[in-house]
Amino acid sequence: MTDTFARRPRRRHSLRATVGALATGALVAGTVALAGPASAQNVNSNQTGTHSGYWFSFWTDSPGTVSAVLGNGGNYSTSWRNTGNFVIGKGWSTGSDRAVSYSGQFNPSGNAYLTLYGWTNGPLVEYYIVDNWGTYRPTGTFKGTVTSDGGTYDIYETTRYNAPSIEGNSSTFKQFWSVRQQKRTGGTITAGNHFSAWSRAGMQMGRHNYMIMATEGYQSSGSSNITVGTGSADNGGGGNNGGGGNTGGGGSTGGNDSGSNTNNGCTVSWTRGEEWGDRFNVNYTVSGRSSWSVTVYPNSGQSVQNSWGATRSGNTFRSSGSNSFGVTYYKGSQNINYIPWGICS
Repeated sequence: MTDTFARRPRRRHSLRATVGALATGALVAGTVALAGPASAQNVNSNQTGTHSGYWFSFWTDSPGTVSAVLGNGGNYSTSWRNTGNFVIGKGWSTGSDRAVSYSGQFNPSGNAYLTLYGWTNGPLVEYYIVDNWGTYRPTGTFKGTVTSDGGTYDIYETTRYNAPSIEGNSSTFKQFWSVRQQKRTGGTITAGNHFSAWSRAGMQMGRHNYMIMATEGYQSSGSSNITVGTGSADNGGGGNNGGGGNTGGGGSTGGNDSGSNTNNGCTVSWTRGEEWGDRFNVNYTVSGRSSWSVTVYPNSGQSVQNSWGATRSGNTFRSSGSNSFGVTYYKGSQNINYIPWGICS
């Protein structure tokens, strides 16, 4: 354990046991019952449950310094000021190797993470797949790298002793980390690629407990507004585990010629169209909703040159009487094969 990690607090106290009991019950039940659109719910005390079709968890050791609003579908927002430690997120009562898409804003001032976060039992493991952070980038015992969803993640392992967990207030367990080398806010995290890379590095997980797309803050201030959904998996998932040979090819969420993404019953599909020397077309089709908006995510260097079939505001397109639209993108010098994906709301 590094000195930096030694300064991290013992977190989540007695809520861990409560969360464990609730999540274990959900494992027995099988799945979370989906719900229709729900009214916003203010959250400022430690609790878990379901809201608008998603499982959520909120915990803080400093009540009054952080609050959250659960929005429709996979959306939540939070703000915190001079807090101690907190975690808020929406996701699933049972984790898996699913592809998790998300979008939104993350604005920390101090130490905070934007992370796909969860637990397993037997063995007990707390895991983080970190896409963005504040003043402190997580680290630990380096175990290799994994390339997934358009980026490379450093893999670390740490150990907690006599610490709170979902199994009680005095547990010893491993923490598994994948930390993106370049920050981002928005995209897809193909969880299975990280789980496989951890396994290749000798980091063994157990039975999945809950999984959430979380905002975590520690002795900091800030705000976030995140929408989570189910994305299309990146089947690359290559990595270099601890300096050995490269075990596979990388990939990016939008790198395939076609794909789709569903968020709260609204699905957007995309297909590569015509191509020229410095630009190409992508055709998008929306189903599940008559009035919709789709935000697209070009990679670094790419930009929208033209569009048709929808009303455009920046990289967001809104329905104008049709369920399909098209976009012409400039390729950018490094992203010729990347097809920008979308999330529908």
